[in-house]
Parts: sequence; structure tokens; C-alpha cells
Amino acid sequence: MPADDRSLGAKAAGTVAALAGLSYLMPALTGIGYPLPALAPASARLRGILGVEDSTADGVGCALTFDDGPHRQGTPAVLDALAAAGARATFFLVGEQVRANPALAREIVAQGHWVGLHCDRHRNLLRLTPGQLRSDIDRAHETIVEATGVSPAIYRPPYGILNAAALRIARGRAWRTMLWSHWGRDWEARATPESIAALASAGLRPGSVVLLHDADDYGASGSWRNTAAALPRILERVGEAGLPLRAP
Repeated sequence: MPADDRSLGAKAAGTVAALAGLSYLMPALTGIGYPLPALAPASARLRGILGVEDSTADGVGCALTFDDGPHRQGTPAVLDALAAAGARATFFLVGEQVRANPALAREIVAQGHWVGLHCDRHRNLLRLTPGQLRSDIDRAHETIVEATGVSPAIYRPPYGILNAAALRIARGRAWRTMLWSHWGRDWEARATPESIAALASAGLRPGSVVLLHDADDYGASGSWRNTAAALPRILERVGEAGLPLRAP
């Protein structure tokens, strides 16, 4: 391919990625705070083109995922609830929280759970330069590997908001970029264990990926308590749906 054609192709890919990023940003601009999982069909097609996933790799079972930790109170509470049910989950870790709680990061792995990379500092990627973003991801990855001995290969950006630089980095490292199909909106001050369980488990199907949070550093203070209290009911409904829990 001629150099000029490659340049045009790269620019086109960057434009598509930017448009996709804006589609995720709109809910935040309207005050929702996180992007809606049920995006317009055009956005779903863009996700497919860009390699952004919101279902388990094999399209069966169900993935239970937790963002923003580890947290000195929330993570143990969530781990206890998962252990009581004999359930496994995926934790998308934040570098600055791992450095604050390295033993908890190790405990997540010791109990047989999976880990993914969320970020080093919890910021909207559309506000970062490519260099800032790469530094953030590199530091988070280094921190997680040092604390847990695990090199995460699943990536979820803060707020589910992506940009072209993040997509290039994830693709270049052969990481899967994972969003979600269900969520409990458990970071909100108005959330209750009942509302979290109802939202997170409504319409579960093979391949579903559920988003929850085991920390309150970037949400309502104490929100992890509602999440931990909702977990037994969520796990019960996953079982009722006949969906084995697995990594996304």
C-alpha cells in the first residue's frame, strides 16, 4: 500500500475511534456519569469494528466484574460474599489503589479471581494526551504485575470511554478491550442493594458481562456496602439463569 494510502487509512481509523469515544462521552455530559450499555445500533457496529467487546469471549456463561479497587473495606466484603457462594469474578484494578493496598490485590489473585487493567488514575481518557495515556497504562500495568505477579490482558477504560490512543495501545499489546452488557449503577448515592441486584441481573443471557464496583473512591461514599449486600441476590439470579461464572 502506498505511504499516502496508509496515512489516509490511519487518519480514517482515528476519526472512527474519536466518534466512538464521543458516543460513550455523551451520557457523562448529560449527567448520567457512566455511558449507557445499550448504545445505538450504529455504536454497536463501531464497537465491533474497533474490537471493543461487551460479552464473554465464548458467548456463554456470565462474567461478574468489579471496577475501581482494591479498596481496604469494599474489596474484602466483596471477596467474602464471592467466597460464600463459591463464585469467581474479574477485578479491573486501578494502579493508585493497588499501590495503596498491595496485599488486597494479591488476595484477589490468591482466592482464584481474575484481574484486568482499569487505569492508574481514574480519569476521562478524552482529557489525556496520547503520551499521558500511555504513561498511565504503563504505570498501572507495572504496578499490577509487581503486586500480583499477574500480567493482565483485559482492559477496561475509566467510565467506559475510549479514544484512538487507548485502542492502539490495547491492540498493540493484544489486550481485549472489555465494556459490559449489564450494570448495577452501584456507585450512585441513591442505589440500594435491591436496585443494584435488579438492574445487574435483569435479562441475563449467555455472554453477559455485569459491571459492579468494590470501591467508593470514585463514587458515592460507602457505596461498596450496597454492592456487597446485593451480591448474594445477583449470584442467586445468575444461578437461576443457569449461567456459569467465568472470565470475560
